[in-house]
Amino acid sequence: MKPFQFKEFEIRQSKNVFRVGTDGVLLGAICSVSEAKKALEIGTGTGLISLMIAQRNLNATILAIDIDPEAVKLANENFANSPFLERINAINQDLNSWETNEKFDFIFSNPPYFEENPSQKDILARQQTALSFRNLIEKSSKLLTENGLLSVIIPYDSVNDFMKICLENQLHLHRKINISGIKNAAAKRCVLEFGFNEINPDEYDFYIEKSPRKYSDEYLELTKYFHVFPKKTD
Repeated sequence: MKPFQFKEFEIRQSKNVFRVGTDGVLLGAICSVSEAKKALEIGTGTGLISLMIAQRNLNATILAIDIDPEAVKLANENFANSPFLERINAINQDLNSWETNEKFDFIFSNPPYFEENPSQKDILARQQTALSFRNLIEKSSKLLTENGLLSVIIPYDSVNDFMKICLENQLHLHRKINISGIKNAAAKRCVLEFGFNEINPDEYDFYIEKSPRKYSDEYLELTKYFHVFPKKTD
């Protein structure tokens, strides 16, 4: 499978590991990582988002976990071929059974969001067989530092349920970005960020394309340090 080339690193891909996608790129580019020192990615896949975080924050050390040993092997290969190897590592770990005394000031995830179904495609990455929203939130609340942040991208129609479970775990909404595929269309995805401190959350809308196959100015600006775009976009 052809590697995916970014400006500062390359992502090698595999048919058996969830590939590079827009959701991961969006979370990696938009999340509030500037203050993080010690970060954790839950479900790293190819390692894409961790590499984007490492590029954005040169002071952060990142631990990436995944239940799939093939994903961990691939992620570590991608880390080893990047400029950020000294600050980033992937381990084979099931979040649900992980016992650790470590705390993280930033936890991020592009979690599985389909309910269990008969499809055999990318089961671990796409279906909530090994990691449910509730498990992700409950475990993250125990791994976060007092002022830490949890950042995720999920389907828009799952937002209310996700926020409810977060509140049950004393995690308050800090930021909400409603993401539409194209201008004036309904939101399909949402980036959510939570912390233990109760604040007035920021909320805004974001769209990827201004017209079919034409990226919006906002998307081009957001991803300009990552994507290799053609010089002319109009």
